[in-house]
Amino acid sequence: MSSISGNLQAVNDRIATAAEAASRDRNSVQLLAVSKTFGADAVIEAAACGQRAFGENYLQEALDKMAAVKAQRPELLLQWHFIGPIQSNKTRPIAEHFDWVHSVDREKIAQRLSDQRPSHLPPLNICLQVNISGEASKSGVMPQEAAALAQRIAALSNIKLRGLMAIPEPAGDEEAQRAPHRRLRLLAEDISRQGIDLDTLSMGMSADLAAAIAEGATIVRIGTAIFGTRHYG
Repeated sequence: MSSISGNLQAVNDRIATAAEAASRDRNSVQLLAVSKTFGADAVIEAAACGQRAFGENYLQEALDKMAAVKAQRPELLLQWHFIGPIQSNKTRPIAEHFDWVHSVDREKIAQRLSDQRPSHLPPLNICLQVNISGEASKSGVMPQEAAALAQRIAALSNIKLRGLMAIPEPAGDEEAQRAPHRRLRLLAEDISRQGIDLDTLSMGMSADLAAAIAEGATIVRIGTAIFGTRHYG
């Protein structure tokens, strides 16, 4: 068994255990394999184990990887999620090549993604990134501004606002980890009550996976626990 195969099995077991502990259906949580800094071979290896959704932070690396995967395994139907910061001059290739974008925190970016989404593709799935812990170093709309921004983004034509995403600051024990995830869930519920049907909470990574699932995560973003330690060149 390859390390990626074994790692994927271990992560899926962790998700199943956390879902069971939260009295949730395992299938209500999607595993997003964060493949940034790893090559097309790692994606293909994970896909051979049944993994279909992959998250990327760096646009050019992602585009090169997508092309390499398609050249080597054209029959693979993969779902690509952009989860990194978005500059205005990068929105067109993101709109053209990705199925999901988790890191929208400004109306201008959402408007550009909507305008640049090719008409032959389905609407681009969007998550609004919320700075749930209020960290100066983090991207994301502030929680108190999220509902108004969600209303404006939901009105755009070629994107579909699916939910919220957050990267909480690290915390030691599970109860401390659960608090920011709970705030994100309650915020999503509040926005849904205002008439925007949100079905996605993108939250939880390797260290806080169980806490996120306990608070309602529908997508968990796991990288190192699947692919190993990253090497940034």
